[in-house]
Amino acid sequence: MTTYIEPLAQESTPSIIADKLRKAIGHGELKPGAQLGEADLARKLGVSRGPLREGMQRLTQEGLLVSIRNRGLFVIDMTPDDIRDMYLAREAVERAAIQKILCGDHASAGAALCAVADRMLAADGDPAAIGELDIEFHELLVRLAGSPRLSRMHQTSIIETRMCIHALEETYLAADARAIEHNNLGEAIRDGDAERAERLLIAHMDDAIERLVNR
Repeated sequence: MTTYIEPLAQESTPSIIADKLRKAIGHGELKPGAQLGEADLARKLGVSRGPLREGMQRLTQEGLLVSIRNRGLFVIDMTPDDIRDMYLAREAVERAAIQKILCGDHASAGAALCAVADRMLAADGDPAAIGELDIEFHELLVRLAGSPRLSRMHQTSIIETRMCIHALEETYLAADARAIEHNNLGEAIRDGDAERAERLLIAHMDDAIERLVNR
């Protein structure tokens, strides 16, 4: 008989390594196209190569690393087609999240999202902070849907989005325009306006694609 009530296992070393590598990729410490050297990474992380390889394999399965035969492992380099595909996936997840939110307490959800937009406006002059708040807004949007599966699906595309945001910092709209853009989406959700929320989200994604692909 299978026993389900048993001591919980602590997070494994490969899981911790994978999480650290995801953050390093998302925040630009490991640049797009960079090669990952096992010996150097093992030394920096203070781990043996076995767990490191397992952690890197997880990121390969997620599409954040690519293995090139006879050369090694590399951080993905987002091509225009990759960017379009990533935003296609993000848009699908976030539209589904909005639909779920609108079936519940959309007023509170919208107010929480508008509060993040207010912080974006207050962070004018700090592109890195604004970029992080942009990500926070969209992570919160999906989290407010209360769907663990949507959140899991969103995770990899958000890391790829972080990579794109680093590339976009110099071409972003002025902070007040970006804050207004996010605030408008939050207000549409707060007011339960499904048509306006979907239209604003699609326009937001299309704008990001246009600036990334044509930068």
